[in-house]
Amino acid sequence: MSADPKQRHILIAGPTASGKSALALHLAEKTGALIVNTDALQVYACWQILTARPPAEDLARADHALYGHVVYEAAYSVGDWLRECAALVAENRRLIFVGGTGLYFRALTQGLADIPATPPEIRAEGDAMLAANGPAPFRAYLAKHDPALYARMDQNNPARLQRAWEVHQATGRPLSTWQGETGPALVDETNSKKLVLTSDPNWLRERIDARFDDMVNAGAMEECRAVLPDWQPALPASRALGAREFMAVLRGEKALEDAIAEAKIATHQYAKRQRTWFRSNMCGWHQVESEKLAMKDELKRITSMA
Repeated sequence: MSADPKQRHILIAGPTASGKSALALHLAEKTGALIVNTDALQVYACWQILTARPPAEDLARADHALYGHVVYEAAYSVGDWLRECAALVAENRRLIFVGGTGLYFRALTQGLADIPATPPEIRAEGDAMLAANGPAPFRAYLAKHDPALYARMDQNNPARLQRAWEVHQATGRPLSTWQGETGPALVDETNSKKLVLTSDPNWLRERIDARFDDMVNAGAMEECRAVLPDWQPALPASRALGAREFMAVLRGEKALEDAIAEAKIATHQYAKRQRTWFRSNMCGWHQVESEKLAMKDELKRITSMA
């Protein structure tokens, strides 16, 4: 018996600036599916330009969900996102999940542990530790208290390190133990079309640089200026690429030219981490070469698969 096409969801993962949003829009117009944001930073209302959220003209061409609906100060989590996705899945409509946050895709297709919320005082303590000493204390703590998780996690991701520390502090149990009690998946991988975008690193680097220049010209600095009065570096929303550098410019601590150069480097590094994560965790997904998406024949081929 063939799968119900309404339930055959499409998953599109890829590094920043790889063309995944354009591909999602193309497939949404062909299939009538709803595009669901699967990016941890495009949920924030304050970052339209800086996170390359779909513009108004794209929103008018196809239905979109979970974009720009969270206030800057909110500590929005993967659990919050997954609960909102559950409501969309329950509508029995075909969905296109598109984004670059690997943890969101993992939670969607493999389930998520029901971990209690972190008390504000523990979050504040973790923020202070990170600000004072960087991620090193979290690495040392996890190597001792949760070696199983420490051995497999991205040790260059301060947010993930701090999160694991917070869970152990708040619950007395390692995060790896909680993860071992993961609930059922929201989306069945075997009944979904899974696409991961790949590209030549040099091609992607040029795309990132060009897009960042476009963001600056489109008003990214003004977007940051609007957030400046409420700016808190420890908030999840403050991890938007370029936000810290532009805030330093607005505070008179950095020249704009230097900020742009540093933000581009940070984005290159982020894209490299994304590619590494996708290679390790999405080896069974269908690979699509980003460079070929401009070719009509390639788009036609991908559309026929979806």
